[in-house]
Amino acid sequence: MVKPTIKKLIYSFGILSSICLMSCANQQPPGGGPVDTVPPKIVEVFPANGTTNFSEDYFELSFSEYVDKRSLKDAIFISPRVEGDMELNWSGQSVQVSFPEKLKKDITYNITIGTDVVDYNNKNRMAEAFTFSFSTGAKIDNGIIEGNVYSEKPSGVMIFAYKVTGDTINPVKQKADYVSQVGEKGNYKLSGLSFQTYRVFAVQDEYRDFLFQPDQDLIGVPFREVTLNEKDTLFRGLNFSLFKIDTISPRLFSAVMTDKHHLLVTFSEELDSVSINAKNFSIVDSTDKKEFPVLYAFKGRAKEKELFLAVKDSLATKNQVYVTAQNIEDEAKNKTPFDAVSLTVSDRADTSAPTLMRTFPAARSELVDFLNTEISFWFDNEFDVDGLKQKISFNDTLGNIVYFSLKKIDDASFVIRPTQKLKSSEAYTIKFNFKDIVDVAGNHIDSLYQFKFKTFNGLNFTGFSGVVENLDSSKNPVLVLQNKGEKDQFYSKRLDKKGEFAFTRVEPGKYNLYCFYDTNNDGKHSSGFPFPFQPSEEIKYYKEEINLPPRWEVTDFKWDFAGEMLKK
Repeated sequence: MVKPTIKKLIYSFGILSSICLMSCANQQPPGGGPVDTVPPKIVEVFPANGTTNFSEDYFELSFSEYVDKRSLKDAIFISPRVEGDMELNWSGQSVQVSFPEKLKKDITYNITIGTDVVDYNNKNRMAEAFTFSFSTGAKIDNGIIEGNVYSEKPSGVMIFAYKVTGDTINPVKQKADYVSQVGEKGNYKLSGLSFQTYRVFAVQDEYRDFLFQPDQDLIGVPFREVTLNEKDTLFRGLNFSLFKIDTISPRLFSAVMTDKHHLLVTFSEELDSVSINAKNFSIVDSTDKKEFPVLYAFKGRAKEKELFLAVKDSLATKNQVYVTAQNIEDEAKNKTPFDAVSLTVSDRADTSAPTLMRTFPAARSELVDFLNTEISFWFDNEFDVDGLKQKISFNDTLGNIVYFSLKKIDDASFVIRPTQKLKSSEAYTIKFNFKDIVDVAGNHIDSLYQFKFKTFNGLNFTGFSGVVENLDSSKNPVLVLQNKGEKDQFYSKRLDKKGEFAFTRVEPGKYNLYCFYDTNNDGKHSSGFPFPFQPSEEIKYYKEEINLPPRWEVTDFKWDFAGEMLKK
């Protein structure tokens, strides 16, 4: 009787253990329930914020829910830095973190838990960084710096604060004295700071190596250094706008012939379209010691780092041929000094005539502004753009001539601008014959092309007016209304002492509003430079988007520039 009973107990215990293990392992919500979208929070810490004479070798955190253990390990930032790996001991939703080395005496330490922490079930990130401070001495430092990082996705951006002891701070080579992380609303807070001067940077630290890597990281440069003392323990409004630093010149990587007249060249990065010029390229036949001119350079259907070149002369297929390039600019205005790559020559015939790829606005559009009209045309192959102007006609519905200018974008695209005021609610037609668009091989299409459009009456426009208060007019404040969907569409105004503004003839849409001090008087926001240090221009974004519906003006808008701003 004993043996069967023991077997039954062991069997029952095994079943219960399996059920318990499965229950404990599965932390996901029951099927069919609502999806968890609530971010995890820290509900309790040890030691308490502001503790003095702390002598333990660990700290503890308790979360509102189960969190991913690895995500926490990568999100713990201790300032001043503590070298070595921390040991984490978990118990349910709480964790004890042991320091890898003995803490220094009479030092205020700041523990920041960054927004990289995610919950276990649905990977919801912490909404904002959590920071608490304690001191190993009798006094705790209580300096604070707060601000915002303006970015489409600010969560996770790192804040690096350096003690200013000279002019040698270089975030490329030096790790910060204090570290924090930006929340999902773009706000950050550095607390527990000692009383001295700080230089702070915002860095989208992709590798989490606590250094700024210019080739991969975005950076925000402060508009000033911050000095904290007993009378000024808090500084608000140290805001950052992230940007990419590019100091590397574009390099010519490769060149291939697509046919006997065309070359596709590839660069290390995207080029500035304004710098695209056939004169910056040449073809060198080193066998026969000849140089062939490049007649055309254009984008066509090339990818972002590519460019097409066109030559008239046929090249010898058995010779050693090179393509050279110089003074080619990227979007940061870095120039290629000189580059050369070998070229495999092709004798393939070119039988493709230039075709129109796209226009802006689209043909038959009825939403063209009659005061600021621009019609752009992009072809997939080269032709004499400058010679086309005399063969284009521009007329209204009565046949009246509209005078215009033509500006070349590259050797396969151009933009037409009327030099006279168009009428509202009027139809217009631009005509030219494709037979006049001939590539170097003589290919063309023999047909008439008509681009028709209509101007709108102006009633669809909206307006936006009001006042920005508490500005320092001596710093040349500039107010900018930026379309959220069309980054190239913006309206700007210089503000006087009264801070009043009025944007008229604004296209309907959703906008961001920001204001900056144009201290160098160039009309655009300067992002500064990290090393050698050059401060940025102070900038603030209005906390909410501006919705401007058609046929409706938003008036009497007020914005306190000195007030605390949230994310854009």
